[in-house]
Order: sequence, then structure tokens, then C-alpha cells
Amino acid sequence: MTETGAGSLPSEVPLESGNPAVPRPKRLKAATFVRPLAALCGVFLFVFALQIIKAGSGALVPLLDGLDVSGPANAAGFGWLLAYVAMSGSPVAAIGVTLLSSGVLTESEAFAVVGGSRLGASFIVLAVGFVLYLARRRNADGLSIGVIALVTTFTTQGPAILLGLVSLHYGWLDPIQFSPPPAMLDWVDAAYGEPVAFLDQRLPGGLLFAAGVAVLLASFTVFDRALPRLDAGSSSIEGTLHRLNSRPMMFAIGCAVTAMTLSVSISLTLLVPLSLKGYLKREHIIPYVMGANITTFIDTLAGALILGGDTAFTVVLTEMVAVAAVSSVLLTVAYGPYSRLILGTAHAATRGPRNLGVFLGAIVAVPVVMLLV
Repeated sequence: MTETGAGSLPSEVPLESGNPAVPRPKRLKAATFVRPLAALCGVFLFVFALQIIKAGSGALVPLLDGLDVSGPANAAGFGWLLAYVAMSGSPVAAIGVTLLSSGVLTESEAFAVVGGSRLGASFIVLAVGFVLYLARRRNADGLSIGVIALVTTFTTQGPAILLGLVSLHYGWLDPIQFSPPPAMLDWVDAAYGEPVAFLDQRLPGGLLFAAGVAVLLASFTVFDRALPRLDAGSSSIEGTLHRLNSRPMMFAIGCAVTAMTLSVSISLTLLVPLSLKGYLKREHIIPYVMGANITTFIDTLAGALILGGDTAFTVVLTEMVAVAAVSSVLLTVAYGPYSRLILGTAHAATRGPRNLGVFLGAIVAVPVVMLLV
């Protein structure tokens, strides 16, 4: 029999693997490495995409001239329709800021593109609701949620665009500036200068711009892989929403969820299944959407800083402040009549196929008219 110095097994000697008292070494989950790596790749691709778009933005001038995109009204319609096509507002907002930094758009036009991108971003909720409408044998609940999200966005974003244009004209937020450190801009030039120049030499301007948009969309997809799954069936999310189903808390949750996902399309899509399961009241969808429409600009604000333009930073900051101001007034002063108006509109729009067709026609016709006027 082998002896030990103290007559007993030392603590570091493992017992038999069958002994339940001994904790097994924890295995690191793949997500521990995959998510941080995906986040870094997403950020890298996002910055790379902005640099490509900036280099190829000159090719967009003939297109914008052909569409007669000049002035805030045209620019808002352009951003609105482009967000419909992309089914997301963040890439369109990033494009607007990039076109500003390259001199293709003026300050007010870029602001209108960013604002228009919000008007079209909520369309994804209506699209998801329509799928559920077909799957649930003409149950209009999912459609109603999409209409609530859209009308809430329209009625807050519209006044916010007007308020923001006034703010830009008088320079109310001009004293608030945040310029990135020169070392950061030098690093961006060093890291992306040669790859962008390589693509610029081999691709015509139109293809270069299209490549930048493709990389931008890919960056959002990759970054989404880094985020924890906010599944609609998650008991923790559903329990939290059930306990915090109030106007201020839903506003805060909308801000927080969208800040985490960096996409209003993702955060708003969660509304459909959660509301259909009864975890959200219809009237509490409204403050959630308001909060989501504010923090969704975080990635665009970061893009403005990376591009290094004080004007771009002011444009995005003005958009966030204007949306927050309009939403705050509606939430605190006029929420009763405002919520009844939103819910009544959603009920009327989803009452039958004809009403829904009129609503869909209107939300497409308005941006088209704005673009062509």
C-alpha cells in the first residue's frame, strides 16, 4: 500500500470519475468563442463597407440626378423606399451618412434619408404579420401588430423629421461635437486603405458601390450571430415582459432590446409572436416601438464617427434627439388620444382585404410621390 506524507489523499488528487462529489471540469461552450469572433468580424466588415461605399458613392450621382433626388422631401422618399427593399433601415441610414461624408448629399438631404430609412424599417413587422395571417387562416392579429408598429413610426418620425430640419437650419445641436481620436482615423486608413484601393482600381463605380452595400448587409448578418438569441419563446423574456407590461417599462425595453440587437427590424419582429401569445397588450406595443426607433441609430452614429465627419455626427444626433423629443411628448402629454388613434387606425386597416389593400397602397404611394415631387 502506497503511503502519502499526511496519511491521506491530497486535495489535488482526483477521486474516481464515478464519484458524484467531485465536480467535473466545465467545458467551454462554442458560443464563448464564436460570438466574440463574430462581433469582431461584424465590426470589421461594417467599417470596411462604409469605406467601400464612400469610394464608390460618386457613381450614384447620375442615379440621384435621374431620380431628381434633391431636397429633403425627395431624400426622405428615397430612404423610405430603399428601406422597404432592404427590409431594414440601418443599412440605408449608413448609406445616407456615407453619401454625406463624400459630398453626394447635403446635410438636410442626408438627414432626410436617415429619417426616411426609419419610415420604411418597420415594414418587416407587417411582412411577418402577413405570413402569420396566411398561416393562421386569415387571423388578422399579426397584421394588426404590424400596422400598429408602422403607424406609430409614421406619426413619430414624420414630426421628428420636420423638427430635425429646423434644428439643423438653426444649428441647435452644433455645439455638441465629438470627433474621434486622430489615431483611430489613421488606423482605419491603414487597415482599409489598400483593400479599398484594390477594389476601386478593378471595379467600376456602380459595382464598387453595390459591393459596399453587399458587405454592409453581410456585416449586419455576421454581427447578429454574436448576439444572444432573443427567441420569442424564451421564458425569461416572456416573464419579464409580463411583469413589466407598462408604458414606461415597455419604452425602456424597446430602447434596450434595439440597442442590443442594433436593428429595429429584429427587435420589432419579436412583437408579433409575443403579442399573439398574450404577453403584450396592444397599447404597450406603441411605447416599445418609440423606444426602438431611438436606439436603432446607435450603429449609424458609430458609422458617422468612423467616417470622421462632424456634420455626419450632428445629422445622426439630431435625428435621435428629435425622435426622443416627439416620443416623450406623445408618451407624457397626449398618450390617451394618441394610442386610441393608433389602435383605431390598425383596427380599421385590418378589418377586411379591401381596407388592408388601401393601407398598403397608401404606404407605398406616399414615398413614391415624395420621391417624384
